[in-house]
Formats: sequence, structure tokens, C-alpha cells
Amino acid sequence: MSYTISRIIENADFEAVDGRTRAALSEQGFGILTEIDVQATMKKKLDADMAPYRILGACNPQMAHKAIGLEPRIGTMLPCNVILRQVDEGVEVSAVDPEASMSAIDNAELKQVAGAVRDMLAKAVAAV
Repeated sequence: MSYTISRIIENADFEAVDGRTRAALSEQGFGILTEIDVQATMKKKLDADMAPYRILGACNPQMAHKAIGLEPRIGTMLPCNVILRQVDEGVEVSAVDPEASMSAIDNAELKQVAGAVRDMLAKAVAAV
């Protein structure tokens, strides 16, 4: 089982894909709670150069509320991270697969929530 839902936007501008990703996530009810510019952090902390790489911490409040109600410690796995990274072909967009990340939790109701969130993230990634 793959742990991400991914696609590459060929010959695309990184910032343009960032905007399209945020819009696609918003269409599925996700907001961005956190943002990490990995490229800038690695340069600042390690003086290491790398291609653009950004982590967006996306959250759908309704689905997060359901998940926390079913498993109070599930917050250790939230928010749903979505990465944008520059690759040779263009920009890769990858979202965590909540079904894969939560598969170790023995809770059938949570698995249903994870499946619904996976579908929403897949739609967002496809729409970028």
C-alpha cells in the first residue's frame, strides 16, 4: 500500500502549483493550519541547498472533529500533510494517505473517516 496520493504537474511553476493546490484543498473543505518551507529551513539551519520543497498542514475541521471523537489521541497524526516539491519533470504534489497512516489503529469507524478523507484528498490532488 502506498502512503501517499501523488501526481506530477509537468513543466509547472512552483508558486503557481502552490496556489492551485491551496484552492483545490479549499474546494474539499481543507484549510492550511501550518506551512513549512523546507528549502529555506535547510538553508538556514544547515547551509544546505535543495530544490523548492514545501509542507502544507491541511485540515478539514469536520473530519478532524469526527476522528478526534473516535480516537482522542489521533491528533498525533493530524493535520494531513501535503507536500509540494520541485522535480525534474515539474512539481510533485503528494498528500498523505490517511487510510495507510491510520491502518494500525483497530477502529472500524475511524477507518471509514480515514477513507472519506482519503477520497477528499485524492480529489484535491487530481484537481491541481
